[in-house]
Amino acid sequence: MSLKITRMTSELSRQDAVREAAASGIPSALADLGALVRIPSIAFPGFDSSQVWRCAEAVAELVRGIGLFETVEVRTAAVPGTTEQGNPAVLATRAARNGRPTILLYAHHDVQPAGDEALWESAPFEPTVRGGRLYGRGAADDKAGIMAHIAALRALKDAVGEDFDLGVALFFEGEEEAGSRSFARFLSDNADALRADVIVVADSGNWDEKTPALTVSLRGNTRFTMRVKTLEHASHSGMFGGAVPDAMMATVKLLSTLWDDEGAVAVEGLTERDADTPPYSEETLRDEAGLPEGVSPIGRGSILGRIWNKPSITVTGIDAPSVVNASNTLSPEVSVVISARIAPGQTARDACAAIEAHLHAHAPFGAQLEFSDHDFGDAFLVDTSGWAIAAAREALHEGYGVESVDIGVGGSIPFIADLVREFPGAQILVTGVEDPHAKAHSPNESLHLETFRNAVVSEALLLAKLDGRTADA
Repeated sequence: MSLKITRMTSELSRQDAVREAAASGIPSALADLGALVRIPSIAFPGFDSSQVWRCAEAVAELVRGIGLFETVEVRTAAVPGTTEQGNPAVLATRAARNGRPTILLYAHHDVQPAGDEALWESAPFEPTVRGGRLYGRGAADDKAGIMAHIAALRALKDAVGEDFDLGVALFFEGEEEAGSRSFARFLSDNADALRADVIVVADSGNWDEKTPALTVSLRGNTRFTMRVKTLEHASHSGMFGGAVPDAMMATVKLLSTLWDDEGAVAVEGLTERDADTPPYSEETLRDEAGLPEGVSPIGRGSILGRIWNKPSITVTGIDAPSVVNASNTLSPEVSVVISARIAPGQTARDACAAIEAHLHAHAPFGAQLEFSDHDFGDAFLVDTSGWAIAAAREALHEGYGVESVDIGVGGSIPFIADLVREFPGAQILVTGVEDPHAKAHSPNESLHLETFRNAVVSEALLLAKLDGRTADA
């Protein structure tokens, strides 16, 4: 009996030490996060790629500073089908010992462009604290994910020393926002270094700023460019308007067929998932999405069902004469970017084929359509029966002080399908530090500081739990 009590006391003391170390390390973690936010690591073509390399090197130095890893490198992989190398990723490894499992921690250090800086209340690449939040591009998505991993590892080391048995691998990607073009190749090139029993993808969100979540379903996505052509050349709208269709007219009519009068997707062949969702009010939707009074939501069914389990289609870009360059001219062609989210249960390629078939079938006036620049990412459903997700739920409860919830996400993390394919035996946990007001990808992106603190404590506790079990237990 005394041996059991002593062991339980020792384990509780260890968890308390980890918790205390994680909490005390938050100020330095936030300082390091601020330094990363100052680096405009945008991986899109047309931006300064040296900044992505600069950020990768800065992250690698932070990892080396932990003092736990046998190898820390900045690496690239080839983009399949091209002669290009992908953007730099940070790879670090520490081998497991004494039968302990290995955990792979993922996040990405590249960020979205700032967009119109006039819409930011403070400079996008100057970290600024206001109202309990840290503002800046990448402060939430996903440099905070990187720092949550680093801070949790620092806490584990501070609490139990560097001589623990848990295996750890880090993969901090540098092109997630730009499509992860070399991701699959990077996995295959570095499969031995990245192979793990548990994979934590810190690139999602929480139910709210106080309630942690595990993401158990993600919609897939497909994206492509459509060119609509109706004329061989531009013509005077006064001379021929009313007799020949211009490309803008044809494009507007064609795009309108993608949705019904309630705004629900009206494309035959796109599927829906039948699954229950928790209560979520229209008032909450308006608050979190910024939907003004007088503008109605779209679609049918429960609000979260529309976001998690049904397809959506969005026109995210258009090449046509700008307002400032408008003239009395019939446009011969227009190009648009169409982005679709795909319900779990349907492949992205099948969904894309259905959308293209719909567009061909509804092209008005014989408009000529061309499709190019396809991207595909399949949906993902987490197996919630494994021991790792049980340990994660415990750690989240202990770190936040409230029970975690399982959520779906309307967004996509396409590379998870690559992880599943390369490491089929791994248990995948999708976590994150964002809350519904983080405004990732938007002006005034921010990180809720208390959420970050709780996320770091939770992950540190999870690492300690995994260090206390065997890989096959």
